Amino acid sequence: MISKMKFKIDNLQYCNWTREVFKINREAGLDAVHATIVYHEDFNELGEQIKKWKKLFTENSDLIFLGKDFKDIEKANSEKKTAIFFGFQNCSPIEDDIGLVEKVHELGCRFMQLTYNNQSLLATGCYEKVDSGVTNFGREVIKEMNRVGVVVDMSHSAEKSTLDAIELSEKPIAITHANPSFWHAAKRNKSSELLKVLSDSGGILGLSLYPHHLKDNTNCTIESFCEMVARTADIMNIKNIGIGSDLCLNQPDEVVEWMRNGTWSKSTNYGEGTKNKPGFPKQPEWFEDARGFANLERGLSKIGFQEIEIDGILGNNWYNFYKTI
Repeated sequence: MISKMKFKIDNLQYCNWTREVFKINREAGLDAVHATIVYHEDFNELGEQIKKWKKLFTENSDLIFLGKDFKDIEKANSEKKTAIFFGFQNCSPIEDDIGLVEKVHELGCRFMQLTYNNQSLLATGCYEKVDSGVTNFGREVIKEMNRVGVVVDMSHSAEKSTLDAIELSEKPIAITHANPSFWHAAKRNKSSELLKVLSDSGGILGLSLYPHHLKDNTNCTIESFCEMVARTADIMNIKNIGIGSDLCLNQPDEVVEWMRNGTWSKSTNYGEGTKNKPGFPKQPEWFEDARGFANLERGLSKIGFQEIEIDGILGNNWYNFYKTI
């Protein structure tokens, strides 16, 4: 029965996509990956990204295919492939046109952040000094996202904006890649109060393996990470916790500067605690790529999680969340 199946899902990667990366994800047993395909691109530029992905799907059809809903996770599991779900880390592709929400959904988008670090037309990012919350346009976009089936993602958003989104959304929202701030006080990480509200509303947190989000960064130990998961499970329902690794495999360093600055700034000091930290940080040795899921499984078991709980964190909880899209 499907209900007894084990799924492995990484609900955020932004890799330099190649056949090598797709093979690694299959070796890790990933049934689904939420792949960032847009940061600062407008709608026309999104079209160019879609063309690139169509080519990747054609050339790697033995490994990947475009995922649209939870049934594609089941299909991927049975066919030993990885379903790729498209997501945006900013709202740039919808520009200032609410009609484009439905258009991006038709193109395959299933997750969209309302902000990427800064103020957008929809809400406030986590690097702004003043968090004014979800805007009037944001309220309308959330309604439309709910209607067509695009998940509201608040990973890079400020606290009031995130709480607003939880309250306004008729469907559960996601924080696809972040960690609790009690463990590591990065601006991108989330307060315990917010995480409790997220969980109580049916929303889900994808825990991040990106070094700037980790205690001790690259030197973070798996024991520390798994202790954090256990403490997070004291705040949130364990069924609302998953993995969103934020892996950026094989990306050149100039890409991270573009991620942080987009087209709006000439400075190099914006983003994830990035001052004096150029380029991508090195991953912890126990999670250099998705094959680190095996280390997570062992680490979570060692700290005392039951098998059904581990299966949930490593994929089944995301699978159940996808059913709400």
